Amino acid sequence: MSSSSARVSMKARRASDSRAAQLLARAGLTARGVIYILIGIVALLAATGQGGHQADQQGALQLVASQPFGLVALWLLAIGFVGYALWRFSEAAFGVPGEGTGAGPRLKSLVRGLVYAGFAVLTFKVILGKQTNQAGQQQDFTASVMRHTGGRFAVGIVGLIIVIVGLALVVEGARHKFMKHLRTGEMSPQTRKMVKRLGTVGTVARGLVFALAGILVIDAAITYNASKASGLDAALRTLRNQPFGEFLLIIAALGLIAFGVYGLAEARWRKV
Repeated sequence: MSSSSARVSMKARRASDSRAAQLLARAGLTARGVIYILIGIVALLAATGQGGHQADQQGALQLVASQPFGLVALWLLAIGFVGYALWRFSEAAFGVPGEGTGAGPRLKSLVRGLVYAGFAVLTFKVILGKQTNQAGQQQDFTASVMRHTGGRFAVGIVGLIIVIVGLALVVEGARHKFMKHLRTGEMSPQTRKMVKRLGTVGTVARGLVFALAGILVIDAAITYNASKASGLDAALRTLRNQPFGEFLLIIAALGLIAFGVYGLAEARWRKV
């Protein structure tokens, strides 16, 4: 094979790999947007006294499963979560476009890939009809860790990391840093303005909910009470139990829905 033919072949492979990465990324971002919209809906139902599901990923998936064509929708979500995880794993392995060659962005992509691989597993469990309790599993795991020497300290550190991630999301939303990942030149001015508003409100709301979940994990470590470490569901239930809790939960739910809708826009215009 001549050198020119080899170069053409290599370019073709790279183009094919790029198209595959784009497909994985867009499928995954779509699934992420949908799951946050569903979590927000479950939280809204809880705020109005109609909630029969946990306000977390599992509750959202169970809500889907109870609908007509729910099984088809669950399969599509599972495929999307797998796509998102593979996309992030590819970034961890080969580098994050536009973020340089440092280890930090790759580590973030690895963690995100693991999280969404977990969502994929959870979705497959719901598809297979396996009875699981996401919040309960988190509590059990936290309790088992705290029984070991230094376990409470380790749980507290994890909670602190979650708080830091949440606050970083708040800053990202407030400073509109998410816009740098979008192909804004392909949007109309009205669309760009709407996407920016949705991303700001949604990212800030998501960050605040994450930070509250992290604070509850820290509280669980301090008080040696694993029941407080139940992720999103515990954070949203904590809001519900505050003065004006129904109003606060509705605001949080609308914020999560806004992030989900922004996520669908990101699936369309994300630079990949």
